[in-house]
Amino acid sequence: MVYLPPPHLASASRPSYGEAYAKILAAHRRSPKTAASSVIILVAPDVDALCASKMLADLFKQDDVMHRIIPVSGHAELERIRDELTTYADLHTLIMFNMGAILDLPSAEWFGDFPTSLTVHVIDSSRPQNLSSVFGGGENGDRIVIWDDGAVEGLQEERKAWEVLTYAPDDDSEDEDSDFDSEEEVQEDDEDNEDEEDYEVGDGSPSRKRRSLGEGGRKQGKRRKVEQPNRISREERAQHEARLIKYYQSGTWHGQSASGTMYILATVLERVDNDLLWLAILGLTYQYVTSRISREEYDKYQSIYHDEVARLNPAPPAGLGDDFKSQNPDDHSVYASEELRFMMFRHWNLYDAMYHSSYVASKLGIWRERGRKRLTGLLAKMGFSIAETQQPYPHMAKDLKLSLRQKLDQLAPEYGLVELSYPSFMRCYGYRSQPLSAGDAVEALSALIDIAGGTRIEVEIEGTRNGGEWFGGGKVWEVLANVVKAQMLAQADADGKENGEGEELQWWVRNFWSAYDALSDIERLREAISLSMALHRAIIRQGSSIIDKQDIKTLRGHRVVVLTQGPDLPLFVHPGVLARLALWLVDALRDRVEPTAPVYARSRRKALPFVLACLNEKAGTYIVVGVTGAPDFDDVRKNEFGLAFLDAKERCNARTRHGTFDTSVLEINKDDLKVFLQTLCEGGERY
Repeated sequence: MVYLPPPHLASASRPSYGEAYAKILAAHRRSPKTAASSVIILVAPDVDALCASKMLADLFKQDDVMHRIIPVSGHAELERIRDELTTYADLHTLIMFNMGAILDLPSAEWFGDFPTSLTVHVIDSSRPQNLSSVFGGGENGDRIVIWDDGAVEGLQEERKAWEVLTYAPDDDSEDEDSDFDSEEEVQEDDEDNEDEEDYEVGDGSPSRKRRSLGEGGRKQGKRRKVEQPNRISREERAQHEARLIKYYQSGTWHGQSASGTMYILATVLERVDNDLLWLAILGLTYQYVTSRISREEYDKYQSIYHDEVARLNPAPPAGLGDDFKSQNPDDHSVYASEELRFMMFRHWNLYDAMYHSSYVASKLGIWRERGRKRLTGLLAKMGFSIAETQQPYPHMAKDLKLSLRQKLDQLAPEYGLVELSYPSFMRCYGYRSQPLSAGDAVEALSALIDIAGGTRIEVEIEGTRNGGEWFGGGKVWEVLANVVKAQMLAQADADGKENGEGEELQWWVRNFWSAYDALSDIERLREAISLSMALHRAIIRQGSSIIDKQDIKTLRGHRVVVLTQGPDLPLFVHPGVLARLALWLVDALRDRVEPTAPVYARSRRKALPFVLACLNEKAGTYIVVGVTGAPDFDDVRKNEFGLAFLDAKERCNARTRHGTFDTSVLEINKDDLKVFLQTLCEGGERY
């Protein structure tokens, strides 16, 4: 059993993050071979994992630890990489960011058969966690190290249930003794073993087919303990099973961000600086803007980072409002700020920023002509002319920018806009760029990860707005070819491939490295803002079209949307983009639809379950995303679609594939979609 509590819960007998990092350094320095393949970092394709990997890479660089970063798109790719890692003789440390928490990593299916010198570190914000990885003992269990945020301390009942069901002997033979007193002891042992095997098979569904540790050895131990008094009854076993089922089937949620865990490590090592603080802030902001954590959770961590900002940076000049400016060419300070819920308003014009805000959309109904008139009326009441609101925000009159927040506070509540801002942060970049807010940086990085390559999308060129047919318009977004080529060659060299192999890098790998480079290059990050704007235009176009055409079908409390045509269809094939559209629909319709409790939900709390399916014409499949929205703004609900998808698949025998680490995203054969959606919405007993 190796799970690392956060430093404030650590003790001499319970090591924390700092001790685990020291062990990684010690293993690296003891290793006779110090190749880059001896320490490998696997990274999921999301902004939080991206920032966490960058933070750890910076720490490794300071300690002269050679390492290699490998982006992983999903479980299928993780299985392929696992098979590849078996050939790495000098591998001693494997670090997994935002993946692996739900997998039974000590089993032979994953890393149980690897050499005992390998240690696997799991830093994953997703929940629930696999209890075999968290509490499992033995040689295989001890080499899986879970970096916990303190939540495991509250799993004592689940831990007891897991240990009893894993190690305690069965008592199913008690009722049989009265009828079979004459049977030999060996037969009783065999029945016990068969019962245990039956339980393990039956338990595969709620625990996602987890394999118990050391099955063979445990059966022998059980046989020796058959007549000991610590056997449990069927009622006790049923209670423990119900406890684990409740834990695993309560839905998915998220804990402390992976980048936040890395920032705590840097604090323990006394290496904190503004670069690491900014990356941790980006990871937290990503969790908030994608509705992975509630406002309450966000405020808890934001207050911590607010204190860190005050400790590491000089006080900002007073009276600047949103008009932050770098104080000198080398100013890379981070400042606390109040962020308006307008989409990238510092880089867009005010009207478009408000128009593309999901919060403003939900309150004003901007997909209707009446809603757009209300938006124009609000700006007019504030004293902003149409021409002024169409100007890029940096070019607006300074007096209007300085009075923007005051006028919004006075007039916006009349339109129901009462939560127009949230506490956030901004960072200066010297004279190379205007200061950038955390929310804008997260939007740009998300766009790079989702659609920097693999999709044709046109972005607007600054200065060409309203330029007419000949002089207006935009350009097709392109990933920097030189960067991709260099990374492709480096990857091929690291894999030891010949020039003919590995020449074509998959689009999601290109996207990952484009976003990774943008973390340390403000020019690339600012370029990506125009890509994010184009993405949000497509989301608003598609979302407004769905509502206008009444494409939302209601099936037993679910809102179901199936996209089969449209100019932006290739864009929404990407799960990240489709999930953004689902979140926009949840926000837009939160005040207009009645919350329900799905038939398969364990909790009776009302929610807004949305299912979106988008046709992938090339592959002949549909990408399906399930989102469980909360009726109240800034609140979250556990997403129960992961297990609901698995249950519906088993009951209707649909041909499906999980291509990502998000269990609420599914790829399904085109011909099976209709029966799959019907089965999903009908619900049913999963256990």
